[in-house]
Amino acid sequence: MADQLYLSYWLRGFTEFNMLRHLGLLLQKFPVSRLAPDIIVRVHAVALTEPFLMEQQFGLPLDIDDMLAAVRQHRAADIAVHLETKWDIWQKDTEWKLAPAPVSIYAFGPAFERERDENIRIDFGPDFHFLPDVDDPSSARLVQSNVRSLLSLVHSLDDTLAADRRQLWSESGENFAERLQAALQQVL
Repeated sequence: MADQLYLSYWLRGFTEFNMLRHLGLLLQKFPVSRLAPDIIVRVHAVALTEPFLMEQQFGLPLDIDDMLAAVRQHRAADIAVHLETKWDIWQKDTEWKLAPAPVSIYAFGPAFERERDENIRIDFGPDFHFLPDVDDPSSARLVQSNVRSLLSLVHSLDDTLAADRRQLWSESGENFAERLQAALQQVL
């Protein structure tokens, strides 16, 4: 069964006043899909279950400063900024193709309700995009490309964000690296 795959960051000196700067730095590095380039920005107050305070759609070329200016009027310790976008990775429907896959990016204010205490979270969607299919040996090469894209993004963000720590995790709590290694051993 597929799990959601997440990347969480805990940032040094993170506050409601520098939250949007950190989000802007992340967006400068994030490879938004060229095939489906829209970004939907929502601002939530208190918890993700609450109605959003703002929703606005932006296209490419993304003007990060304009997007952050629209969000800035809602700045508070108990908000979250939620971006819905896509990035291009290999996916299989009936055959393999490079296609836009949904990604959600969150920046959480320090007083915003959430299960984990991270400042930034990226939801990459189902982890099967990053695990080879044991019934399809040809999947290993294309999934490897997806994993390279994921790791390239992580390393780019590591170089850009002032992180105390980061964690790549799945909703089941299983170690994703171990699952990836086990799946690769089955197909290779």
